[in-house]
Amino acid sequence: MTTWLSWSSGKDAAWSLHEMRRADVPVTGLFTTVNAAFDRVAMHAVRRSLLEAQARAAGLPLSVIEIPYPCPNADYARIMGAFVAEAKGSGVTQMAFGDLFLVDIRAYRETQLAGTGITPVFPLWEKDTRSLAQEMVDGGLVAHITCIDPRKLDPKFAGRRFDRAFLAGLPAGIDPCGENGEFHSFVSAGPMFSAPLAVTAGEITERDGFVFADMVAVG
Repeated sequence: MTTWLSWSSGKDAAWSLHEMRRADVPVTGLFTTVNAAFDRVAMHAVRRSLLEAQARAAGLPLSVIEIPYPCPNADYARIMGAFVAEAKGSGVTQMAFGDLFLVDIRAYRETQLAGTGITPVFPLWEKDTRSLAQEMVDGGLVAHITCIDPRKLDPKFAGRRFDRAFLAGLPAGIDPCGENGEFHSFVSAGPMFSAPLAVTAGEITERDGFVFADMVAVG
């Protein structure tokens, strides 16, 4: 059994890696979609250099899938289909995803992998997100908020650390893990890494209807 993990650079992907390792599931690689125009992780807007630093800290090889900007659904499906076929040829039998409870997203992944010989797995599926968020913080995960959907959450949360104070300050109706797209994150430390990454939240910008905090390496 060979498992590759979908790596967004955020907390749910990182905690999925931690959970699978604790369950002795052999994760042998990470894969990430990167916006080719900006050379950053899609949606999370994390620099490729920081993404690569995460992979080194996790001790795993990283496959970067470049997607155009903008990226029509047909192009995305074609690019991902080619990647899945390549992964299968490399011996991958499972792909893991950090999805929590969105049934339509899970169904999409299952449909895309149907018939490929690769089984989708969901290590965090249907865990209570409030308890999960606290478990992450208590377990030593360090993350910062890199993307906010201002239609759902105040932009003032961009760049903040994902910690007890952040969770306590979330308005009613906001999922503590941001599973409804309220926010995305970047992980710089935790039990899934051999050493922490020194980063700080830099410039706050707005683009395409979202608010982004640029994570920058320190030192």
